[in-house]
Amino acid sequence: MDFQLKTLSTAQAANEKCDALIVLVAAGITPSKDAIATSIAEARKAGDLPDKAGKLLALYRPAGVAAPRVVLASVGDGKPVSVRTGVLAAVNAVKSGDPKRVLIVFAQAADVVGLRSAVTAAADASYVYTATKSKPEPRSIRQLGFGVTEAGPLREAFDQVTATVAGIELAKEWGNRPGNHCTPSLLADAARKLAALPRVKCEVLGPKEVEKLGMGAFSAVAQGSAEPLRFIVLRYQGGSKDEAPVVLVGKGITFDTGGVSLKPAAEMDEMKFDMCGAASVLGVFRALGDIQPALNVVGLIPTCENMNDGRALKPGDVVTSMSGQTIEVLNTDAEGRLILCDALNYAKRFDPAAVIDIATLTGACVVALGGVRSGLFASDDALAAALEAAGEEAQDRCWRMPLDEDYAEGLKSNFADVANIAGRAGGAVTAAKFLQRFAGDFTWAHLDIAGTAWKSGAAKGATGRPVGLLLSYLLEQARKSAGKAAPRKARKSTKSRSAT
Repeated sequence: MDFQLKTLSTAQAANEKCDALIVLVAAGITPSKDAIATSIAEARKAGDLPDKAGKLLALYRPAGVAAPRVVLASVGDGKPVSVRTGVLAAVNAVKSGDPKRVLIVFAQAADVVGLRSAVTAAADASYVYTATKSKPEPRSIRQLGFGVTEAGPLREAFDQVTATVAGIELAKEWGNRPGNHCTPSLLADAARKLAALPRVKCEVLGPKEVEKLGMGAFSAVAQGSAEPLRFIVLRYQGGSKDEAPVVLVGKGITFDTGGVSLKPAAEMDEMKFDMCGAASVLGVFRALGDIQPALNVVGLIPTCENMNDGRALKPGDVVTSMSGQTIEVLNTDAEGRLILCDALNYAKRFDPAAVIDIATLTGACVVALGGVRSGLFASDDALAAALEAAGEEAQDRCWRMPLDEDYAEGLKSNFADVANIAGRAGGAVTAAKFLQRFAGDFTWAHLDIAGTAWKSGAAKGATGRPVGLLLSYLLEQARKSAGKAAPRKARKSTKSRSAT
């Protein structure tokens, strides 16, 4: 996708050549007297353009406008969520005409958060998955232009958000791929390709190296699959060598049958999305290579399948984790926490500033929060507050959940140090309590994205969340250290690479 940012008033936008022109109109603006502004004023006077966000008025070849199709889109109060609503509605409306170049213009002054919202919404609405289709219908929109009253002050934010979009689309791409097109080995290949980006390095460990490290829990989950596991280590070095990194740990179950504790057949195809935590880590590193902020980030991805054969892990088995703690496996469908606990232990070697794990971990979190907010668990109030603020800024929201020690009672075992599940009540919390046992040596947070990583039904597909939240958090950490060392600016190019 080619993104462009221009200084454009509505009068100037009227002369721009494009296949479709979208004009974002906030409540209470005072229009000027050009052709577009006159159309806005007349539409409002007639009641054809209400102030409610997402309301549209389509015009065909209006006088004085070069674009053949014009859509006036209400963005209500102009807040980011309203801008997103308006842009999604407008881009979805113009897509049917297969436009190659779409120009989105703010009829009023735009700020950083409004522009970010418009760019991410437009990219989201125009995304098309094609990887496994014999006759793919390519993305019809090739260029997205954005017009604002003054582009200069928004340039850096624009470069950052277009890089973020590239990361979100990479996460979507791998999340959407079927299990036979997204094996642990293929996911590792995707990570290796990211090493071509500035300041990014990649290392991939196989079964022998993982066994040597003592990752008994991770290895146990993988032993029922013909596909060999992979442990991916990504490094982004944007800060000084002695600066403690932020470590991101992404769950990478490329397909989850539930193992011996087999899942119901209905909607099991959606278990290809069980690696969306891993995909979000890949997406973050894709964006970091473009933005190049002044901080250090490590990405850890334990990836394997959870399958059934004669060697598969059984309920009642006891495995030994990398930390030395033994785990009684009461349910083989609670496998994500088993691969994450070894990755969390591995994270200690980086002496991290903070560790954040991201996982489609529990159906209980979907019951609790639906698809609106990701579940947030944290051992540190400052880290929790920073992640909540980052989610609000990126419109990739999370909600902090409790970690009371009482919740750990259900994880007690007669045959091991800990069981991998407790009862049904508070399932998202008890899963987080399990992980917390392996995160006691550093500042830690856990994002349960089971409800937000993908959509079901007619809109089935990966969302790319929480790439936006994570990048917002990381860029804020870089800004906080800006007084010590100026953050690097994003690369000039605003043309994103292919998501694949």
